[in-house]
Amino acid sequence: MRTKKRFIAGASCPACNKMDVMMLYKEHDVEKVECVECGHSMTQPEEAVQASTRQFEQVIGVFKPQ
Repeated sequence: MRTKKRFIAGASCPACNKMDVMMLYKEHDVEKVECVECGHSMTQPEEAVQASTRQFEQVIGVFKPQ
């Protein structure tokens, strides 16, 4: 099974500062973001995603890079 990867338009990498190089994908039910230029990656645990959703709102997931 292949992992579907999506680019994040307008996002810049915090490590190399290049724009439009960040891709988002899910691995073992954890959202991950990785720079295709320098390989810098960030993950967010499921608890942080659950804490950021508002009551009465149906959101699949919210990712807030550091």
